[in-house]
Amino acid sequence: MMPIPLPKHQRYTPVFLPKLAGAALALAGLLAMAGAPARAEKADHLMPLNIASQKGGSVDVANQRTEFLGDVVLSRGSLVLRAERIDLRETGDGYYQANASGKTGKQVSFRQARDVPGEAIEGFADALEYDTRSDSVRFLGNAVVRRTQGNKVADEVTGAVIVYDNRSEIFTAEGGATSPHPSGRVRVVLMPRGAAAAEAAIAPQAASAVPLQPSVTLPPRKPL
Repeated sequence: MMPIPLPKHQRYTPVFLPKLAGAALALAGLLAMAGAPARAEKADHLMPLNIASQKGGSVDVANQRTEFLGDVVLSRGSLVLRAERIDLRETGDGYYQANASGKTGKQVSFRQARDVPGEAIEGFADALEYDTRSDSVRFLGNAVVRRTQGNKVADEVTGAVIVYDNRSEIFTAEGGATSPHPSGRVRVVLMPRGAAAAEAAIAPQAASAVPLQPSVTLPPRKPL
C-alpha cells in the first residue's frame, strides 16, 4: 500500500474525502505542512514503559503476556495511553505490543508530545494497537486523531481505521462502517497555515470593527 501525499494546495478547511473501496488514504505531509519538520519527543523511546491499573491483571510467563484491567494507564515519556483493558506482549528481542480496548461510552485515548513546543498528537478510538518496534499506533473503530497546538486543534483526521507512523509522521486512514463520519467516509480538516492563517485571524477582527447599520425602513417588496 503506497502512501499518497496530499497535494500542496490542499491547505484549507474543511476538506471532505470520499470512502475508498479496498484501499487506504495515506495523508503524507499532513504535519510537514505545519512548517519545519518535527517528530514526536525523541527521548520517549529511551524511557521505560510504565503501566498502572485499577483492577490489577494476570501474567502469562510462558508467553510473555500481561493483561491489565480497569482504568489502565500506559506511559512512556510524554506518551500516555488510557484504556479499560490492555493486553501487553513482549517480543523475543525486547519490544512490546499493546492491544488496548475501551468500554461503552469511554474510548481508548492516546497522547504524545511533539518536538515542537506546545504541540502534541492525540487520538481516540474504540480499540488501539501500539507497537514499540515500528513506533506506530493503530486506532480502530470510530477513530479520531488530531494535531494540537496548546488547546487548539490544528489538524484532524477521522475514519474507521487510522494508523499513525511516529517516525515518518504519516497518517493512513481508511473508511468503513465504523467511521464516525456518515456513510463511512474518511474526513480531513486542515487549518490554514502561514500567510493564510494570518489572514484568517485578521478577517474576524476587521469584520467586527465595522458595526452593523440598523435600518428603520424595509425595502419595497418586488411584485411576483
